[in-house]
Amino acid sequence: MKTCKFQFLLLLTFVLFCCTSFSQQQVVQTQNKSNVSELPDNPIFIGADPYCAVFNGEFWVYPTSAATRFYAYSSSNLFNWKRVGPVLNFKDVKWIYDDGEKLHFAWAPSIVEKMGIYYFYYSVGPQNPTPSRIGVAVGKTPSGPFVDSGKPLLTGDKNFEAIDPMVFIDPVSKKALLYAGGSAGAKLKVFELSSNMIDIIREIHVTTPQNFTEGVFMHFYKNKYYFSYSHGSWRHSSYSVHYAISDTPFGPWNYKGIILQSDATRKGPGHHSFVFDEATQRWLIFYHRWDNFSGDGPYRGSRSVCIEEVKYDENGLIIPIKMSSNR
Repeated sequence: MKTCKFQFLLLLTFVLFCCTSFSQQQVVQTQNKSNVSELPDNPIFIGADPYCAVFNGEFWVYPTSAATRFYAYSSSNLFNWKRVGPVLNFKDVKWIYDDGEKLHFAWAPSIVEKMGIYYFYYSVGPQNPTPSRIGVAVGKTPSGPFVDSGKPLLTGDKNFEAIDPMVFIDPVSKKALLYAGGSAGAKLKVFELSSNMIDIIREIHVTTPQNFTEGVFMHFYKNKYYFSYSHGSWRHSSYSVHYAISDTPFGPWNYKGIILQSDATRKGPGHHSFVFDEATQRWLIFYHRWDNFSGDGPYRGSRSVCIEEVKYDENGLIIPIKMSSNR
């Protein structure tokens, strides 16, 4: 779980950063396909915990990819990706180091746009020896740079790990809701944000859904709330994506099962995001996985970001996804 993995992540992300930090903007994948209905070959680039959003017709992905920095990847066609950033650097956020600890890690961001302003939410790990925290930074464009609000938005405690923020603007109530938590303790919390998007108004008490570990995401489809999340251990084949459906953004959750799970050589799919592609009128899921591994783990090396199409049956249930490589 996240409370035990920070030393491994430090080495991994330092290597990744050193290999790619020579340029602030870098093409990371080019594929010569022109059919708008096609998807690129998986995986698309190295990274984990990919949060995807569409801004002005452009796909933007914000992954976990460097020890103390966040980068963004953008594409107009899903095939050609450019890395920009860092969009946020921990050295520019004073409060992160006010606890006196030297080691902090940039995990699992998300982003939302409101009235032309972009709000970037991010995890500061690890949980021990000081509690994990969630910060929020503000920018004028999806590429940042994002300027931190000056204080943590949410701080964990011994019973709650403040990680994996996901902000969902409810299309019905128009309220901004922060979903967070998981990993050690596997506890979910939900909060209503103020209109300025950088303060919490109140906590909304919810039950933690079945098989919840971490990595929450909420999307709205045909007047139902689809609450999805990761289950299992992040370095093992048990890591998988599950979901539940509700009539409200707070539950009660009607558990529906597994969306993504390991196969023979593609392991630990998880920490995902859903996005609707207006050009093709289809839903997509972005997720990470371990490629070319066997056994149950623990795996070592790099995780990669992948894309699959999401389809629903006549009852509105998500059809379990079979992972792809060369399409």
